Amino acid sequence: MGSTDSKLNFRKAVIQLTTKTQPVEATDDAFWDQFWADTTTTVQDVFALVPAAEIRAVREESPSNLATLCYKAVEKLVQGAESGCPTEREKQVILNCTCILSRILPYIFEDQDWRGFFWSTVPGAGRAGTDELDDDEGARPLAESLLLAIADLLFCPDFTVHSHRRGHDSVENMQSIDSCEYIWEAGVGFAQSPPLNYIHDLNRIELLRLLLTCFSEAMYLPSSTDNSVLNPWVTFFCSTENRHALPLFTSLLNVVSAYDPVGYGIPYNHLLFSDYREQLVEQAVQILIVTLEHDAGVPHQPPSSSSMEEHETAGPENLFVNYLSRIHREEDFDFVLKGLARLLTNPLTQTYLPNSTKKIQFHQELLVLFWKLCDFNKKFLFFVLKSSDVLDILVPILFYLNDARADQSRVGLMHIGVFILLLLSGERNFGVRLNKPYSVHVPMDIPVFTGTHADLLIVVFHKIITTGHQRLQPLFDCLLTIVVNVSPYLKSLSMVAANKLLHLLEAFSTSWFLFSLAQNHHLVFFLLEAFNNIIQYQFDGNCNLVYAIIRKRNVFHQLANLPSDPASIQKALQRKRKSPDVISRTSSQETVSMEGSHPAVPAEPGTLKTSLVAIPGIDKLTEKSQVSEDGTMVSVPKMDPLQTAHADHNAVAGTSDTESNSGRDNEDVFYTEAEMERRPLSRAPSTSLWAPTPEWVLSWKCKLPLQTIMRLLQVLVPQVEKICIDKGLTDESEILKFLQHGTLVGLLPVPHPILIRKYQANAGTAMWFRTYMWGVVYLRNVDPPIWYDTDVRLFEIQRM
Repeated sequence: MGSTDSKLNFRKAVIQLTTKTQPVEATDDAFWDQFWADTTTTVQDVFALVPAAEIRAVREESPSNLATLCYKAVEKLVQGAESGCPTEREKQVILNCTCILSRILPYIFEDQDWRGFFWSTVPGAGRAGTDELDDDEGARPLAESLLLAIADLLFCPDFTVHSHRRGHDSVENMQSIDSCEYIWEAGVGFAQSPPLNYIHDLNRIELLRLLLTCFSEAMYLPSSTDNSVLNPWVTFFCSTENRHALPLFTSLLNVVSAYDPVGYGIPYNHLLFSDYREQLVEQAVQILIVTLEHDAGVPHQPPSSSSMEEHETAGPENLFVNYLSRIHREEDFDFVLKGLARLLTNPLTQTYLPNSTKKIQFHQELLVLFWKLCDFNKKFLFFVLKSSDVLDILVPILFYLNDARADQSRVGLMHIGVFILLLLSGERNFGVRLNKPYSVHVPMDIPVFTGTHADLLIVVFHKIITTGHQRLQPLFDCLLTIVVNVSPYLKSLSMVAANKLLHLLEAFSTSWFLFSLAQNHHLVFFLLEAFNNIIQYQFDGNCNLVYAIIRKRNVFHQLANLPSDPASIQKALQRKRKSPDVISRTSSQETVSMEGSHPAVPAEPGTLKTSLVAIPGIDKLTEKSQVSEDGTMVSVPKMDPLQTAHADHNAVAGTSDTESNSGRDNEDVFYTEAEMERRPLSRAPSTSLWAPTPEWVLSWKCKLPLQTIMRLLQVLVPQVEKICIDKGLTDESEILKFLQHGTLVGLLPVPHPILIRKYQANAGTAMWFRTYMWGVVYLRNVDPPIWYDTDVRLFEIQRM
């Protein structure tokens, strides 16, 4: 093989590239061929043999050599795409060029002056004197030639796909090939499953890695909420210019959805196959989520002509987004949903049946893909909620949330999980599905309970709020919004879940908690709204909750009589200084956890994490809708009691209502991670400007929705006390039996309309998704470390 020799030659060529003072002519093939000719180098070799310092040195000191190297490597890929790489040697050249470009591109992106290089029409424009190399393709920017060559090569028979030709001599003409016949896997829109070929998988992996590297220019631009900033690489690749857009989109989606980490039923071969297949699936899902990011935050209706003029940059339509939004066949939805559920559940099965299957690591990318599917394809969202299949997605999400709650390096995973549940909770069917009994019993360190999926959700949320790390506080609003959204549909909460909800109310309604931040009282409003919904719409089956409310009735009385005089406010805040705990742990002494469960653990020291931008406040994240008599949703004008409470406290806090949840007064909760790093204790500076006043307390206290619960207590407490005295009862079950048969018909206030807060996309969340997604891609690509130690600007990389 002579691989040591070829590595030496390759290394020698790299050194010459940095040391030659004169630009090497583009026509000097003998020199350039050393980089890709006979070497059998792996991508790991290329990363080792081409150190970062040398790439930067060539970039600074011999720019024309770097320009020519890029140009020549792209030229080789274009030639390979035209010829179809009939020989082994040509295939090797393609793979070598692919690895070299994957190595070099990040260093081109990190330098602002170089970023336009691939988009210059004349190869090496303004850098090397390579004008004479201009061929017919000369009008195409280098980036376009590169992307089209990669697309062609991904459907190259006997290289990345199974050839349909019989006989050895015939070579398929690459220009006339119909790549729709060469889709990589059966599934959406394609019925045949091509034979598995791990060499093809390996070649696809190299090309997809290069494609992902091309798209990663986004990492080198600072975060901005300007929606019209599009990634030119993604825009071009997903446009009609790419004749392989449809088969490639379909191949990627099918490869991901069909993957089963258990192996392929070929005992001696499954390790070989599934290893390469897993890597391919991982690359495929990363390419999918990055290409589907296209029109971040822009609503997905076809733009009107006027908006097109405003956003000249909006450019051509993203075909990947288009194809994703147009999938409509039930069997396609079923195939994708079952595939995603299988892969999301894999790490859980792994936990209690060790080594039963291969444990996959790309669940964060799968969650982003699931999010995109629901966001871009409303028919898919309705399909997911049509049956209890949605619970196969819910359970793994709750598992990840519970498992990651103590680990600050996984705060992004916590957010995406909660965002998905917020999106689902905006649909009535989600609440209805939660009533299905929970019997799977995935080992989680949560109290053992017997009940429904709604109980599981509440118990996990309680655990996150009471035992998660402090950075999760911005998510409390979201978690409780989800509970409020599903509350009107919950037929019977278990005693464990009912007690957890009351424990949260108890903790959030202590005076020191209510007075310590301008928006802490919102959490109490959410919980009271959830109780009201259950009492007014599902009283009959919820004797456990009613009993828990009766037992904790003092909490409601204390809220109604919350003192608001200056002395009481000061006293409460002093109490806070003594107990700096985020939430009182009293009465949350956990009962037995499930067997086989492991406690959630913080990140190992030295773990890398990427920073995230702040999430918008809940009123920017959601849009209120009322459920009318016939079950349809009607959008609500912006003011309701909670909203007016916002407005009132803003007046007191001295900010306008429009700023309420994005502006200054909210910095204390919606901080960025980088700010938290700098201010672990003092929180944000605005806290020093804001102080609770009697007027502020009264402004929202008078709006607390306590009427329904007070009426319930007024009617039931005397009855329960009487039974206990008459029958000498101390037995819970008798009281519950009484409550079960009780009724409050005609005694409660008229039921209020159900209010649902539906997730709405906006520029803030679009930016959050972009930073989160690229942060995941950055951290997951460590072998080879494509972006490691390059000057990324979209996020900060921090060591725990």
